[in-house]
Amino acid sequence: MEEEARKLFEEGIVKKVISPGKGGLPEFPNGTKVVFHYRTSLCDGTVLDDSRTMGGRSKPMELILGKKFKLAVWERLIITMRPGELSDFNCDIKHTALYPLVSQSLRNISVGKDPLEGQRHCCGIAQIHSHHSLGHKDLDHLQAHPQPLVFSIELLEVLTPGTFRLDVWAMTDEEKLTFVPQIHDEGNQLFKEGKIAAAAEKYYNGIACLKNLQMKEHPGDEAWVKLDLMITPLLLNYCQCMLMQGQYYEVIEHCSSLLFKYDDNVKAYYKRGKAHAAVWNEAEARADFAKVVKLDPSLGQCVVKELRAMEERIRSKEKEEKGRYKGLFGSSAAPATATTG
Repeated sequence: MEEEARKLFEEGIVKKVISPGKGGLPEFPNGTKVVFHYRTSLCDGTVLDDSRTMGGRSKPMELILGKKFKLAVWERLIITMRPGELSDFNCDIKHTALYPLVSQSLRNISVGKDPLEGQRHCCGIAQIHSHHSLGHKDLDHLQAHPQPLVFSIELLEVLTPGTFRLDVWAMTDEEKLTFVPQIHDEGNQLFKEGKIAAAAEKYYNGIACLKNLQMKEHPGDEAWVKLDLMITPLLLNYCQCMLMQGQYYEVIEHCSSLLFKYDDNVKAYYKRGKAHAAVWNEAEARADFAKVVKLDPSLGQCVVKELRAMEERIRSKEKEEKGRYKGLFGSSAAPATATTG
């Protein structure tokens, strides 16, 4: 312990153990997943961030060691800790210069925003030397006036490689391509079990994974098209889940985007037709169902069934509206007749 403390001190880090945790010091090979709560403070005690309250909820941080996380010092601190340990680390400026950018990303994530919002047109080092605002006064001040920071870290869990599934952001491109068929199959199984919302989430994650890869390719190139063809069945499955959950306008949007690229996709026309019918877009539904029959005549009976169901719903709606407004514009009680005495 004393030797480790000396090494940290030489690196500009002072460690203070608040609670020692349990067991011996774990091994931390590359690929290890660590889960921890953190609180970041200025040396005067002013708290900048706290994972227990950020975004109005308590959500611990997760890191995969060896993936070159932007704030490298966190990995250096973690590998000196035991599970359950709580320690304060006072870190020199050379370790904290990038914290404003990291904090901006973590704050974005905590409220459901894009973690790179505000960073897309300027690299990290360039932002440090610019007057670019991070959208938070405390972070702007810290960026303009770098200073030592205190990281209070509680190590909750240490997971060795192979004992957990990597988050998509932590996967290599090859791991993502292997992951997609697996998550597709999991979605199909959940769908068969009637767990529609859970299946939709699986399909959505698969789509997001492939979209992430597709962003690295030029639209229309062979690699881009190959990925797009992998996205299509996932997106159609996702649309089926959305249909079953009543998210009709989302189905229309996604199917329309598919048909813009692949105007012979029967399933996209069929699902969009059902969605149009559900939101009373009769003309659009008829046009989509007509396209389905033209592309695949064997689906004629299915289309007839859908059209009959739509027509029945329309008649029922018209009848209901007639009953609701009956008498509003028709004859009413005879007006009183004026008399003279």
